[in-house]
Amino acid sequence: RWLYGKQICLFYAFCGVLFGICSLSTLTLLSTVCCLKICFPAYVCAWAYAAVFACSPLAHWGEYGAEPYGTACCIDWHSTNIDTTSMSYITVLFVFCFILPCGVIVTSYSLILITVKESRRAVEQH
Repeated sequence: RWLYGKQICLFYAFCGVLFGICSLSTLTLLSTVCCLKICFPAYVCAWAYAAVFACSPLAHWGEYGAEPYGTACCIDWHSTNIDTTSMSYITVLFVFCFILPCGVIVTSYSLILITVKESRRAVEQH
């Protein structure tokens, strides 16, 4: 069971979501930067993006709570059964913190591979 009280549970869950989303956002940005460096010249930002989603439950859009086994805290996935606000948070989180980053990563590395293959062909022709 969770031993440290509601406030520590909130802090623990907040940190888990913040660092988890920041990690995926960083990987997304790295793939984007690689793509932009190779295919186009431009740049981006990860911590602010992750902080928006990690702070949302603290602003009562979604909730943090104990995980099912009660040994850690994270996003309260079960609150979506009761609260439509929590459901909207989980839906937005799924789209913008999983689907979109994964799509960007796949697209970025695909563009990198295409660019490298085209460069290789151009070098071989010369």
